[in-house]
Amino acid sequence: MGLTLLIFGLISNTFLAALVGLVGARRRIGFGWTFFLSVLFTPLIGLIICLLSDRLPDGERKWGCLGSILAIITIVLLVFFGLMILGAAAA
Repeated sequence: MGLTLLIFGLISNTFLAALVGLVGARRRIGFGWTFFLSVLFTPLIGLIICLLSDRLPDGERKWGCLGSILAIITIVLLVFFGLMILGAAAA
């Protein structure tokens, strides 16, 4: 039971951090740093830091290479933890 809650917490925290990162893509801080800060602290703290940064001009987004790398890592972790949950449920 405790492992399942831990895995669910990690997955939901990563998902929320990715959503906050999408908000950061339209800010000077960018997706990558917003995502990193959201994972490091909490998505709420990441959102506050993101909203304190300046907006980019309309239509621009700032992803950077860090954003792509973190997005790939997030997808891999979500799949890995999803398989762990399925394995734990089958046992």
